[in-house]
This record gives sequence, C-alpha cells and structure tokens, in this order.
Amino acid sequence: MNKFARSVLMTAGLVLSAHAMASDAVKVGGQDMFPTKDIVDNAVNSADHTTLVAAVKAAGLVDTLKGKGPFTVFAPTNAAFAKLPAGAVDNLLKPESKPALTKVLTYHVVAGRYDFDKLSKEIKSHNGTAELPTVSGGKLWFMMNGMHNIQIKDETGAVSNISTYDVYQSNGVINVVDTVLMPK
Repeated sequence: MNKFARSVLMTAGLVLSAHAMASDAVKVGGQDMFPTKDIVDNAVNSADHTTLVAAVKAAGLVDTLKGKGPFTVFAPTNAAFAKLPAGAVDNLLKPESKPALTKVLTYHVVAGRYDFDKLSKEIKSHNGTAELPTVSGGKLWFMMNGMHNIQIKDETGAVSNISTYDVYQSNGVINVVDTVLMPK
C-alpha cells in the first residue's frame, strides 16, 4: 500500500471515529452533550440551562456535580425557572439564600444512574409509583403518564414532566424537566 492510500485510510478512520463520537452525543439546549464529559462540563454548554448553571455556581455545587457519582440530575430548563413566582430566582441567587438554593438544587439530584428504563422498571415494580430519596434528604415520586412519559411529583404536590431522557454523562445521567421541583 502506498503512502497516499495509507493517508486516505487513516483520514477515513479519523472521520469515522469522530462520527461515532458525535453519534453518541445527545442535543440539549442546541448543543451536543457527550457521555465522556461530566454533568457540569456538559450543562454549561446548554442554552436551555443557563439559569441552572448559574444557580449551581452560586450554591457552590460545581465540584460536587463534577464528582465521581453516579448522579441522576433532573435538570430544569430556563423556561421551568421562569414559571416560578416573579423574583424567586433572583432571591435564591442572593448570597444570603445559599442554604435555600442548595436545598432546592440538591432536591433535583438522586444518587445512582436512573435512565428511562430504570425509572419505568421502578415504577412498575412499585405498582405505579416509585419513590426515590434525593440528595437533599427529600423524596420524589415517579409515575408513568403514557407509554414513554414519566412525571415527577415533588413534596409540594406539583408535577413535572421529563422532556428529554437519558442524557448520559461520565458521572451519571441528566433527565431534563419542565418544572422546578420544590422540597417542603
């Protein structure tokens, strides 16, 4: 095989490898989320999660969510935060509100890797409602709503839908939610 043929084959191999890596990515907020990156390194690229990223930074949770895990993060979108009462997000982002912000954010995190399949199995094995403890010490309840829709009920009784499932990370999985989950 001559140098030119080897060069063409090597280039084709690199292109195929890059394509394989890109095909493993899931788009969230218009950006690729790669399973080789951690939760924080992926989330910072999502245009739909700028409020969540700002809140994680304000709460000092970056190092935690870059940790080994595995974690499941139920990640509220900017639109989910916008549903909160006027001024709620600004108040939570104040330095004096750091304990309350930390509680709300860690309420969105469950230890373990809960993708759609694992959540739906938990729901089925618990007669239609699975209960999972959050990192904050609270509880979330999960129910099926159709063949491929899981709803989450928080401690206030509010319900959120998972809009994007199974965004795998090196240290867990992100499931995007359409409503901010609130602890008691």
